[in-house]
Amino acid sequence: MGLAEEFGKERVFNTPLTEQGIAGFGIGLALMGHTAIAEIQFADYIFPAFDQIVNEAAKIRYRSGGQYNVGGLTIRTPTMSVGHGGLYHSQSPEGFFMGASGLKIVIPRSPIQAKGLLLGSIRDPNPVIFMEPKILYRSAVEQVPVDDYELPLGKAEVLVPGSDLTLLTWGTPVYHCEAALHMLASPSPSLESLIPTSLRSAKIELIDLRSILPWDVEAVTESVKRTGRLVIVHEAGMTAGVGAEISAEVQKRCFLKLNAPVKRVTGWE
Repeated sequence: MGLAEEFGKERVFNTPLTEQGIAGFGIGLALMGHTAIAEIQFADYIFPAFDQIVNEAAKIRYRSGGQYNVGGLTIRTPTMSVGHGGLYHSQSPEGFFMGASGLKIVIPRSPIQAKGLLLGSIRDPNPVIFMEPKILYRSAVEQVPVDDYELPLGKAEVLVPGSDLTLLTWGTPVYHCEAALHMLASPSPSLESLIPTSLRSAKIELIDLRSILPWDVEAVTESVKRTGRLVIVHEAGMTAGVGAEISAEVQKRCFLKLNAPVKRVTGWE
């Protein structure tokens, strides 16, 4: 892309392939007041940097009594599966960071969303892990505005309004959910016998969470209180996944409004 030529090799450069070092270098730059955008080549390899991200980046503001922070740090990393990546190129590790107070986690669903949310992440006064669904690099096509714009962090977006059930997801599964809604409303001949006619007119509200930490509790609970049902879809495994945290909070806040238990549809354990 010619970024090094445009902005100078002292600002855009390759580092050794050491994830702990990449994260630590970004933390150091941000501590000195710079804007640091670090890249972990695949989210599957972010674990060597876990100590730097969770014990240093997330806690420096607290540890220093507010004297220092790394709000200028954004860590970009491709995430989720591509269908042929195997164990080192298919993981969705966002749930591992859910308990790290001081971090923000963002997962866009499309190029337009990616630009606005990335600029919002870079300018946010907190360290952000920006996870980009890798399968969308070659499959998602949009006319992205060249002008500067931001999308807010911590705000979900309702993609399809509905009143019978809330379907909550983020990243690549947004498109699987859209396909499922289409199949439900207009099943192919091979599926017609499996989908009762009475269900085909169901009005399902599809929500893209976008920000995993902090997640938009108000938007999700408002929707569930109207629909009475919630299905959470994510690529990561079910145990201790993001859906578990959301499910617990929704059942606490919406208990008397729920017509059925919260359902999670996830990747295999």
